[in-house]
Amino acid sequence: MYKIFLTIGIFLLGSLLYAQNKPNILWITIEDSSPQFFGCYGNKVAHTPVIDKLADEGVRFTNAFSTGTVCSPSRSTIITGVRTYKAGTGNHRSNYPVPEYIKGFPFYLKQQGYYVTNNSKTDYNVADAKAFINEAWNESSGKAGWWNRKAGQPFFAVFNFMESHQSRTMTMPYEWYLKNVWNQLDDDERIAEDEFDMPPVYRESDDMRKHFARVYNSISLTDKRIGQLLDRLEQDKLRDSTIIFFYADHGEGEPRGKTNGINYGYRVPFIIWFPEMYKHLSPWGTAGIVSDELVSFEDLAPTLIALAGGELPEHLEGRVLLGKNRSEPVDHLVLSADRSDNGIDMVRTITDGRFLYSRNYLPFIPQGRYIRYMYISEIVQQMRSDYNNNLLDSLQRSYFEPRPAEYLFDIENDLWETKNLANDAEYKQVIERIRKQLDEEMINARDVMFLPEYEIGLISKKETPYEYRLDKNRYPFEDIYKAASLSGKRGAVIAEQQASFLKNENGIIRFWAIMGLRSQPKAVLEKYKREIATGMNDAYPPVMVAAAAIAFQQWNNEEAAEQLMEACKSPNLDISLLAINFLMYLESKQPFIDTIWEVYKMPDRNYNVKAACMDFLGSLNLVPNNYDYRN
Repeated sequence: MYKIFLTIGIFLLGSLLYAQNKPNILWITIEDSSPQFFGCYGNKVAHTPVIDKLADEGVRFTNAFSTGTVCSPSRSTIITGVRTYKAGTGNHRSNYPVPEYIKGFPFYLKQQGYYVTNNSKTDYNVADAKAFINEAWNESSGKAGWWNRKAGQPFFAVFNFMESHQSRTMTMPYEWYLKNVWNQLDDDERIAEDEFDMPPVYRESDDMRKHFARVYNSISLTDKRIGQLLDRLEQDKLRDSTIIFFYADHGEGEPRGKTNGINYGYRVPFIIWFPEMYKHLSPWGTAGIVSDELVSFEDLAPTLIALAGGELPEHLEGRVLLGKNRSEPVDHLVLSADRSDNGIDMVRTITDGRFLYSRNYLPFIPQGRYIRYMYISEIVQQMRSDYNNNLLDSLQRSYFEPRPAEYLFDIENDLWETKNLANDAEYKQVIERIRKQLDEEMINARDVMFLPEYEIGLISKKETPYEYRLDKNRYPFEDIYKAASLSGKRGAVIAEQQASFLKNENGIIRFWAIMGLRSQPKAVLEKYKREIATGMNDAYPPVMVAAAAIAFQQWNNEEAAEQLMEACKSPNLDISLLAINFLMYLESKQPFIDTIWEVYKMPDRNYNVKAACMDFLGSLNLVPNNYDYRN
């Protein structure tokens, strides 16, 4: 009998030591939120007591950045630890494969004995998502949590809270918000429309305050839900053995934030809370610590694998943030933004925590580009109405107007990014340094997102974009980047170089030449009528579509109009979407109305093409703003 009790005692002691050596880890992920709307980040109006307490007792980061500005690309980097511009996962809700050896990082935690659960959003932006998810998690569902693990087994549990999502703060009708957000809050948890300072990027008006108050109240409800989760952790007597991570999946969901490659789209609230048992793992100290260390989502996978005691796979290039294997801090981060739903774009960004530099490769498309999910919201409709009625100041108007090729913001002293310093002589050395860093990063990474999505789609039928980009013969990136790096820059000298690239034998180089010309002023383009006409006959479809768009915009070319109409109906949906995006930014849209209605009714069109059709028709007031594209 003594031996039996001794054996049981040794087993229980071993289980306890195992649990103590392997910390439990709780991830609290929220949606679409920028740090300036939380109490712990200095907002005196915000009602976020639970999150504020985590910050008071933990480590709060002031320079944490999502690697993307919309959910599925951001979550792609989170789950794989690989940048979207290497994996080819930068376009929102795409379906391209990644190499078999790139697994969801919880897979490696399972190998270290962890019980790993996700409750419940995935949105990982990879092909064969079901198999990918099944391999990564023990359980991924609305019922998943630490409660199903074996006794003494360490856990990694993710909980995704939707209460601050863009749907709550702007997209769903106001009546829905009242029922599902406002009415879920007690009186002392609500923020009134006249209580907060209106960000300068939005017009100061009663209507805008009504819309923007939704942000504060949705975050208040988020905080309330997080409190309920932490209460359960406490009741299960696990708080003292669990490290808690709290962060948002990207920046604020309101216009000018989410989907845009600037600080308001990238920077996130980020907190790590350590129990007494694991305070030794924090390199920053604990309890009310504020760190300005640069952190990005690329760092999450390696940090968690190292924390669990695993060996890092070779494809992970992010930092280990804490523990005995902590990596050295970095002096800058590279971030990216590509297509979001039906709205194409391409931005690459560098920040050192004080300055943020963004390179806009398609600046003829404004920040407020046509994205159906945003376009239907009441706040965007209000902003468009104010714009059309000349009620906005120059900063607010810029949301609807073509962008410059470059942004440089002093985000330490200009939180709302109101002054672009890119052409300020005082910051010449800063921008020259950052430009060089960006060029080096793009060349070293061999950014696969410089391929048109049409090309990525073709490649993905046979192999992964991640591996394709490494083949220097098939993907001569340095040559492609010479043309692409000019795109968005304006002027006669640049246009001459772009026109010369139109003669290149490589279709991707010709694509970036013509895309660059699309951003040139009309007066500059007059000289290149012949070259653009040649582009209309290009064998590479993306070049042909872009050249036709320029020819119609510039010279009202009837042949170009016919080509654009046919491209909209193309069986290749990437070409169809590209063509419709060009149409949305034409000055004369009338000739294409019948074609867009025809395309919308085609049974093989996907969400993005149908949504783009609705945006085109909505811009002409031919459908109601809230018209359901699925009709």
